[in-house]
Amino acid sequence: MGFEQGFSGAGFPNTSFAVMDSPNMDSAVKTSKTRNDGADLRNSSMNILHQPLPAIRILIADDSAVMRNELSRMLDSSPQIRVCGTARDGQEVLEKTKLLQPDVVLLDAELSLNGVGALKRIMSDCPCPVIMFSSATREGAAVTLEALSAGAFDYLPQVSSQRGENALKVQQDLIEKIEAASHSWLARKRAPLRRFEPAAAPRAGLPQRSRPIPRIIVLGTSTGGPVALQRLLPELPDDLPVAMIVVQHMPPGFTGPLAKRLDGLSRVKVCEAGHGQAVVPGTVYIAPAGHHTTLSRNSRSQDSESNLRNSESNHPHQVSICLSYNPSGKAHRPSVDVAMVSAVEVFGNRTLGIILTGMGTDGLQGMTAIRDAGGLTMGQDEASSVVYGMPRCCAEHGILQQVVSLSEVPQRILQAIHYLPKV
Repeated sequence: MGFEQGFSGAGFPNTSFAVMDSPNMDSAVKTSKTRNDGADLRNSSMNILHQPLPAIRILIADDSAVMRNELSRMLDSSPQIRVCGTARDGQEVLEKTKLLQPDVVLLDAELSLNGVGALKRIMSDCPCPVIMFSSATREGAAVTLEALSAGAFDYLPQVSSQRGENALKVQQDLIEKIEAASHSWLARKRAPLRRFEPAAAPRAGLPQRSRPIPRIIVLGTSTGGPVALQRLLPELPDDLPVAMIVVQHMPPGFTGPLAKRLDGLSRVKVCEAGHGQAVVPGTVYIAPAGHHTTLSRNSRSQDSESNLRNSESNHPHQVSICLSYNPSGKAHRPSVDVAMVSAVEVFGNRTLGIILTGMGTDGLQGMTAIRDAGGLTMGQDEASSVVYGMPRCCAEHGILQQVVSLSEVPQRILQAIHYLPKV
C-alpha cells in the first residue's frame, strides 16, 4: 500500500512523489523530523540573537516647552532611545510615570511644584531611574545633592538651547547616562546585565604584616559617588591618621557644595581642595571640578626624596596640593588617573587607591600605577555599585587586591592604615 507526499523545496516546487511503505519508514520520518526540529531551533535562536534591543523609553519633565523640545531633539539622534511622553509639572510627571512606566525619567530639579518633591513621590510610588537637571549655581548644586540623596540615579547641568561643541558634549553625556540608567537595578522593565565573574581571583597583595602602611588615600568615583561618599565618610574617625584625596566627576560649581554637605555629615574634616593647600592627616580633600588635582613635595623635602617613600616618620604636611588644567587630553577634569599617578610619584608604595561606583575607565591607569608601585588597591563590588563601570574595568584587568561592598570600605581602610582608636 502506498501514499503520496507533497513536497516543496529548492528545485522541487509542488512536486508529488510516490513513496512505498518500508520497515524503515518510521525511523526515517523520525530522523527527518528531528533534523527539521533542530534546524527550526537554530533558526529561532539566530532570530532572537539578531533581534534589536527594545528602545529605552524616556519621560521628559520640564516646565519649559523650549527645553522639552531641545531634550527631545538631542535624544532623537540615538536609535536606542524613544521619548514616550513629556510633563510640565510635578503632579503631571508623577501621573505619567505611573501611566507610561518609562525606563528613565529626565526631571528638572527646579520643576514647578518642586522637582525634588516629585522625585521623592516617584521613588515612593513608582520607583524608576531618574536623571536630574539643575543649574550650576550654588543653590542648584545644593538641590541636586538633595535629589541624589533622595534616590536620583544621576544628574546633568541644565541644558542650553544653544548649539555648538559644548551642546554636543552634553548630548553625548546625556545619552551615556540614560543608557547606564536603563541597566540599573531600578530599571524594572530592562533585562539585568550579566553579573561579572572574574576568571581568576584578584591578584594577591603582600601579606598584611609586610605591606607598608599607607600614608595617603586616593579615591575615585563618578555616577553614584555623592551618595556613596555620604555613606562612607561619616564612618571614618575624626583622628584619621592619613589624608584622603577624593576625585568625584562633577561639573563646575558642584564640588564646593558637595564638600560642604559631606563636612556637615562627617567627623573628619572635608573641604574642597585649594591650590597650595597643605595635605594634613584627618582631612578629606574634594578635587574641584574643572581642575586636575595633583600632589607636590614642598621645597624643604626636595633633597630627600626617600623620606616620603620609605620613612615611617614622614609627615604628610610636607606635601601640598597643586591645581592645574594640564594634562589637557583627559576625558575628565578632575581625572582619577592624574591624581592617583601623582600620589604614587610622591608616596610610592604607601598609597592606598580606592575605586567606587561610576561609568567609564577613569582610574584604570592610576590604580595600575598604585598596584605596580606596591601600594594597596581596593574596589567596590558590583552588588553595591550604582554603575559597575570603573570598578569593573579595574577588576577585569586584575588590578584590584580587595573587592568589597560599600559598607565594608570604611573598616577596610582602618585595617589597612593600622588605625588604633583613642582610649
